Amino acid sequence: MAISTDLIQAKTLLESGKLVAIPTETVYGLAGNALDPIAVASIFETKNRPSFDPLIIHVSSIEAAKNYCREFPLPLQKLAETFWPGPLTLLLPKVVEIPDLVTSGLDRVAIRVPQHPMTLALLKTLDFPLAAPSANPFGYISPTSPAHVEAQLGKVVPLILDGGPCPVGLESTIVGMEGAELVVYRLGGLEIDAIEALVGPVKIQDHSSSNPQAPGLLESHYAPTKPFVLGDLAKLIPYYSQLGKTVGVLSFQNFSALQPIEKQRILSKTGDLREAAANLFAAMRELDGLEVDLILAELVPNFGLGKAINDRLQRASA
Repeated sequence: MAISTDLIQAKTLLESGKLVAIPTETVYGLAGNALDPIAVASIFETKNRPSFDPLIIHVSSIEAAKNYCREFPLPLQKLAETFWPGPLTLLLPKVVEIPDLVTSGLDRVAIRVPQHPMTLALLKTLDFPLAAPSANPFGYISPTSPAHVEAQLGKVVPLILDGGPCPVGLESTIVGMEGAELVVYRLGGLEIDAIEALVGPVKIQDHSSSNPQAPGLLESHYAPTKPFVLGDLAKLIPYYSQLGKTVGVLSFQNFSALQPIEKQRILSKTGDLREAAANLFAAMRELDGLEVDLILAELVPNFGLGKAINDRLQRASA
């Protein structure tokens, strides 16, 4: 396993059917040739990911995306023209060349153009899209740095492309259409307000616990290995302390006087939801690595990116 910025090595590995961890603005992805069923199967195997959870394919441009969908409805095209490259994934009717394993047998494929110069440069050199779910064991906290990938998949992935820390730190927002209605299937790094300002009201779909229609919708997901409890920290900390439990604390903006500082992580001292999103998964990992019995956390303000952060917190506690 190597951590490097060598795009030629990455291209060679991917063309030979191997997997490469790639940086995006959202999280690090475990990438393989999306048109090669064997490479796609190895993604599922490496992540221990259930085959009913579909994958997102990554392309370099809107023009490239059109090669892999049968149609591109105008409202979704409008979103792509405005927000690609960026943390937006679109569900589009797939062409037959996309293996059913990528879409878990569904008729639509999830496509996005990532906003990371290194991965965009790599995609432009390839004549196939990259299937790339988060580069972590299935269900665990998503990786936002090369070190996170190395800690979990370093023994099985031949190359991690080092693109630095992920600036957004939350997975992409997934949008599709049901008839004429725009539907948000997964909250993520693109705010709903920005989407609605462009295309009008959208329906936000509740995530499902099995056979999801889009990637990353399982009820229990993004979870630490330690028990993760969500609620009012002012009540939770004394309660578990009385039970003799050692706890780690994840708070939005303020440290608690009830706990040692070294066992706490705050997401943003200034209350900035973008900073909180970027810090979320790294903070969860750090707490998971401490000698604590469980992790206590609180919800953040539920607007803008806060909705997506709360979605991840709730699924981590499921």
